[in-house]
Amino acid sequence: MARPAEGQAGTGAAARRRPVVVHVSSAHGPRDIRIRLKQCRSLKAAGYAVAFAVPCESDDGADGVEVLAVPPPRSRTERMLRTVWRVGRRAEARDPDVVHLHDPELMPLAWYFKLRRRRVILDVHEDAPGQILAKAWIRPGLRKPAAALVALMEQVTARLADAIVAATPAIARRFPAPKTALVQNFPIPGELDQPADDTPYEQRPPHVAYVGVITPPRGAREMVRAMAHVRPGLGARLHLAGAFCPSALEHELAREEGWRHVEACGTLSRPEVARLLSRARCGLVLFQAAPNHVDAQPNKLFEYMSAGIPVIASDFPLWRSLVEDVGAGILVDPENPLAIADAITWLLRHPREARKMGEAGRIAVGNRYNWAQEADRLVRLYAKILGPRAASPDARR
Repeated sequence: MARPAEGQAGTGAAARRRPVVVHVSSAHGPRDIRIRLKQCRSLKAAGYAVAFAVPCESDDGADGVEVLAVPPPRSRTERMLRTVWRVGRRAEARDPDVVHLHDPELMPLAWYFKLRRRRVILDVHEDAPGQILAKAWIRPGLRKPAAALVALMEQVTARLADAIVAATPAIARRFPAPKTALVQNFPIPGELDQPADDTPYEQRPPHVAYVGVITPPRGAREMVRAMAHVRPGLGARLHLAGAFCPSALEHELAREEGWRHVEACGTLSRPEVARLLSRARCGLVLFQAAPNHVDAQPNKLFEYMSAGIPVIASDFPLWRSLVEDVGAGILVDPENPLAIADAITWLLRHPREARKMGEAGRIAVGNRYNWAQEADRLVRLYAKILGPRAASPDARR
């Protein structure tokens, strides 16, 4: 269908066609928190027509975000070679004003869409070159050259793109400041508020929570091994909410002594995550000291704080400023199960102090670490790159 001319049916912002924004991912899911729940919904609320091209079986788009589904890939190779172009074609068919790319493997699409005279935003979630250095599926001798190649591609693509969205300050520093916007992955205000029937903190069961993909680099082995060393009289249980990656990891962990104190919950919905955290006594975020982790700002770290529970986190310099400086939890050596167990034990034995840590974290999220201010940065970036065609409050519906 041809685009209506600007101002065709009257005058003013309300008469203009709403700019079409298509977010594109080949590696994330249709309900990805950063992409769908935060960015897409915030842009829709700001008056844009928003679509999401993504691998999935189906999605009803009940939240007003149009889903442009492609078949899920059956392998990593298929994802990188076929799914990339499938989501690109679906995005192009929507006739977008802005194409917002969310994965490193989508960088060739930035070149394609610029040739098609579309505005392109490159969203950098992670330190991709640092990730490559820790990828087990890449041969050790190829990791440094591959990381260098990806870093070069990022810099070249960044010059081509209209804007770069960076998820952390460390990532933002790698790109040209004039066209880079820092949009951090902070929690949506109120999303993980405790249910009305919430049990008072001191009366909660001795549950320890982990929410997210369960992998060795994110401390899967250390978390399970720590549970074997938590004082047995405390009755502690570790609730793992997420998918095991690789899937064989679950069978490996099941052979650990600490597994008898673990409950694998599977992937939970957002309301189920809120319920889990409302009954937990603390949350774990124990990333190992890989190059792409030490300057990361994991979503789960702020979600635990938002839910009002203390965190036990890796003792990285950046995380000290996020956790220890506000009194929101305990930092430990993420490679030491005994240290992790000691932190769990202390929090379970000192519920009053633990509750105060949780309250400090919730206050920090309310004052500093929340999505509201990040959404405003994102909307202002769109207004900047679209100029007069940007959506306005008059165009909302």
